[in-house]
Amino acid sequence: AQLVESGGGLVQAGGSLRLSCAASGRTFSSIYMGWFRQAPGKEREFVASITSGGSTLTADSVKGRFTISRDNAKNTVYLQMNSLKPEDTAVYYCTASNYYWHDEAGRYEYWGQGTQVTVSS
Repeated sequence: AQLVESGGGLVQAGGSLRLSCAASGRTFSSIYMGWFRQAPGKEREFVASITSGGSTLTADSVKGRFTISRDNAKNTVYLQMNSLKPEDTAVYYCTASNYYWHDEAGRYEYWGQGTQVTVSS
């Protein structure tokens, strides 16, 4: 699968952004999708994931503020981010797997190029 993220940018604390990830190259509806993020000097961190049937996992650090969803007809997965904080500043990566949908980055097969999210205080 090829993954292309969009929707990043600069936002003030308390604001919202919606990231999109368009997938191509295989049957989108059957693969697991996820979002990770990486801040400067830090390891890549799990944010959220979603199964083909719509079951989700969300990291405790963003639970209640971020929501992952998917539209199989559009081959797209979304990350709605509300109540953003400066500590959410990072490059956000879309990821996909044929077999795995939890929080270990090394087990995902496909990655997008990343989109920068910057939250100012």
